[in-house]
Amino acid sequence: MKKIDPVELETVNRIVAFLWQPEKELLYRDRFYYKVNSFIDRSGRLEETNSQLEPLGWEAKFAGRNSAPILEVKPKAKAAFPWLAAGLFASTVLSVIFFPPFLQYEMEIFRNWNLVAENLPFAFGLLAILTFHEAGHFFAAKRLGIEVSFPYFIPGPTLFGTFGAVIRANAPFFNRRELMEIAAAGPIAGLVVAIPALIYGLQNSQVVLETTGGLMLGDSLLSKWLSDLIWGKLPEGYTILISPLGFAGWAGLLVTMLNLLPIGSLDGGHIAYALFGKKQKWVARVFWFSLFPLGFWFNGWWMWALLAIFFRLEHPPTLDDGYELATSHQVLGWLSFLIFVLIFIPVPLA
Repeated sequence: MKKIDPVELETVNRIVAFLWQPEKELLYRDRFYYKVNSFIDRSGRLEETNSQLEPLGWEAKFAGRNSAPILEVKPKAKAAFPWLAAGLFASTVLSVIFFPPFLQYEMEIFRNWNLVAENLPFAFGLLAILTFHEAGHFFAAKRLGIEVSFPYFIPGPTLFGTFGAVIRANAPFFNRRELMEIAAAGPIAGLVVAIPALIYGLQNSQVVLETTGGLMLGDSLLSKWLSDLIWGKLPEGYTILISPLGFAGWAGLLVTMLNLLPIGSLDGGHIAYALFGKKQKWVARVFWFSLFPLGFWFNGWWMWALLAIFFRLEHPPTLDDGYELATSHQVLGWLSFLIFVLIFIPVPLA
């Protein structure tokens, strides 16, 4: 991000203010966003703006759509290869392939590569789910003219070999409609891969006697319904030994569920703010308090309660909160929360 001279900022702001008389302005990171009157005569005005900004190394373009367009003014930047995103993705591929079997078999995996090979369906299944999830956000943002980074995958020594992935927004959200579209696109795209992976994985799993060893995976309404549909009601004392790909599908549902928590800047927080506006903070607080009793059954919820404080419960406003949601956006929001209910796992691990 370019370090901006305050005098340069003032000059840029003065040029735009003179030509556009904006209703509202916001400095976000290293760029300005202006809410422009939709009735202003634009003929030749954008070209004149850019002719005055070009000697300063800045450029202007319309970033918003709808009746209250947003003028984005930012320093010109040269396109660069996303080395950090590419490096993190490569590290995450290795982490997801090697860490889960290492946690189970330790150094034995380097003497018996079949243990790593057996993990490959899980690794590539989970990577596909995460990639589709982030691609949903990425392409929805690009379609709406909101600049975002490439996805940053996060490797880690966990049960899954990763802490997931994130996308960094380089621009504020323009209004609640666009916030809804971008937020909901990720979970829905991820589930397009996760649900078939879970179904196919369950079909290729085994029914075995319950034992005291190993992890017991918790069920959501959706995963319970699918397992009953495929295997029927199991006899007492039996359980499903899920296949690696089925485990990837289950992990994909878990990651999506966590992302849909209606807190802060998680996908669920975005969706809740798009639906309820500033009332989202009350939805977040009610859900945050509910994590504490849930923690008595699965103490990982207490960790999430602490993380929620760190990342803030409340969602920041958009540039134009007054722009009302269309019926289709409201349906999309409520559909997202229905998905959350169907894939919610009260006790993920036992």
